[in-house]
Amino acid sequence: MELTPAIREYVESRVSGLEKFIKNKYPEGVHASVEVGKSTNHHKNGDIFMAEVHFRSGGLDLYAFSEKEDLYTAIDDLKIEATRVLTESKDRKSTLFRRGARSVKKMLKGISMRNPFTSKVEK
Repeated sequence: MELTPAIREYVESRVSGLEKFIKNKYPEGVHASVEVGKSTNHHKNGDIFMAEVHFRSGGLDLYAFSEKEDLYTAIDDLKIEATRVLTESKDRKSTLFRRGARSVKKMLKGISMRNPFTSKVEK
């Protein structure tokens, strides 16, 4: 499938909207690889288009994928899926940080003898 300037511009406009989820969390920058094309050997009838994006940075390695019957719909769905993946990653990291901090606080208060770094009870 040939990449036309219109498709390229549409993809760039959709992916650039994801910048607000990335710029504060990863100030060193993130490399986003986007691939669009027509799927082959698919179980559905007709043309199936796919769009995928892979975000890479120092501690970041996230992937989002979408397949639809229209290329522009696949790109729109990709933006929604990538937003979900990015926010889920952020929420998971903050939840783990808070859980660890809560565990350390309990340990310092003497309430818990559990070591937050090994998840085992110290004897």
